[in-house]
Amino acid sequence: MMQKFHVGIEIKQILTPTTARARKTKIICAIGPTSWSVDMLGQLLDAGMNVARLNFSHGDHELHKRSLSNLREAMAARAGCHCAVLLDTKGPEIRSGFLKEHKPVQLKAGQTLEITTDYGIEGDSSRIACTYEQLPTSVSVGSKILCDDGSLVMTVQECLPESIIVRVHNDHILEEKKNMNLPGAAIQIPGITEKDEDDLLNFAIPNGVDIVSGSFVRSAANVRAIRECLGEAGRHIRVHAKIESQEALQNIDEIIAEADGIHVSRGDLGMELSPERVFLAQKMIIGKANRAGKPVVTSTQMLQSMTKKIIPSNAECTDVANAVLDGTDAMMLSAETAKGMYPKEAVETMAKICVEAEQALDYAEVYRLHRAANSKHVSMYESVASSAVEISLDMGVKLIISITDTGSSTKLLAKYRPKANILAVTSSTLTARQLSGVSRGVTALLVEYMAGIEDLTLKAIAYAKERGLIQSGEIVILVHGLDDTISASTNVVKVIEVAKKGYTSPKNSFTSGLHVPFT
Repeated sequence: MMQKFHVGIEIKQILTPTTARARKTKIICAIGPTSWSVDMLGQLLDAGMNVARLNFSHGDHELHKRSLSNLREAMAARAGCHCAVLLDTKGPEIRSGFLKEHKPVQLKAGQTLEITTDYGIEGDSSRIACTYEQLPTSVSVGSKILCDDGSLVMTVQECLPESIIVRVHNDHILEEKKNMNLPGAAIQIPGITEKDEDDLLNFAIPNGVDIVSGSFVRSAANVRAIRECLGEAGRHIRVHAKIESQEALQNIDEIIAEADGIHVSRGDLGMELSPERVFLAQKMIIGKANRAGKPVVTSTQMLQSMTKKIIPSNAECTDVANAVLDGTDAMMLSAETAKGMYPKEAVETMAKICVEAEQALDYAEVYRLHRAANSKHVSMYESVASSAVEISLDMGVKLIISITDTGSSTKLLAKYRPKANILAVTSSTLTARQLSGVSRGVTALLVEYMAGIEDLTLKAIAYAKERGLIQSGEIVILVHGLDDTISASTNVVKVIEVAKKGYTSPKNSFTSGLHVPFT
């Protein structure tokens, strides 16, 4: 799709470790029993975690508050650490019900099974309950129903007023309250549940969550429902949409337009689609999100074997690398860091794979494709960002410094996928976390106040030198929208040379200004 082009691979590149100065692809880690201690969270931060994911399908508010408190304690011990916090909603899930004596039941291939909407019954091998009241009207004879992460497959034989009769395809031991998927069905459930509303209003807002990831989003209306629930008090929170169903795929363009970010949730997609088609959905979603400039996250089973083994399979490493080549902005580790045996090693491994894959990209071709896809109706802001990236490619620049308030200008730079790293200078802790979290290639420098371009630039260069992002004698692109007195807004792209102390403007340097606000 957007990033299918890569540079010619030579034997030297294969045998020589990369000399990349920073990783561009972000890493999201699910926090759970093996990772919610202060010590382990600190190890994950040191290993490369950019976003901590709190999964509200499990645990209560007190449990997540303790995890969040531990995370912030670990962050406070690390200068310049800007890890974002993501709340993953439970969403409108469909689950099976309780069982008699709370014991698993044995289902046999070929048998019939009744699935009732009466959630009060306790199931057995002949009848089980379901949380979805509209089940009989949402499916039809011949429809497939998957349960327990797809390990139980059933086909609808008959639809009754308050239940359905299905044929079981395979032997399976079914436990209580397992997830159910209805591939291709138009689900008649509100976009957010009462639990979601409680989690958003009573946890996300008061506890300073940066990103909300909406589960089982099916349309743009579902994204708007989350925004409306967050209201004015939560308008700073970025809303991401998890793509997990055929209905969401059919509405992908409107969802991308409405959401602040997109998640390719391959686990549930694998139950909605044939497994051999999931890669097509992944590439389509990533390509569309790239063109729209929306961060896109790839998740599920990235390094699954590392839940029990310290070294991943070669296939998993290739999967992670190919997601980078596809154009993903971030990747998520789930069980690997929530309950796996080697959470730190999983993050370290993913970070190494990402860096290697990033070196294989032909950034000039990536830029050309992005520019061609956005050739019409480009705003003045985006034109400046695109030009800055083009200059950086032409001159072999290692770093772009973006002085920003809200992060909007930095996101536009990231949209065009520069080979150079991006250093965002901001006085907003929220902007620093959100940019560091899911904006590809961005490192954030938090300053006390946004005054004086000269002073801010000197601070940025000193920080970049300290972090190994730039060296004396190298060229830097500076993009800012503020003058020294902060009395006017002027888009400026400057080419500067890093000196041993401070910086200079090289001979024949380029400075361009557009009189439009750039934030």
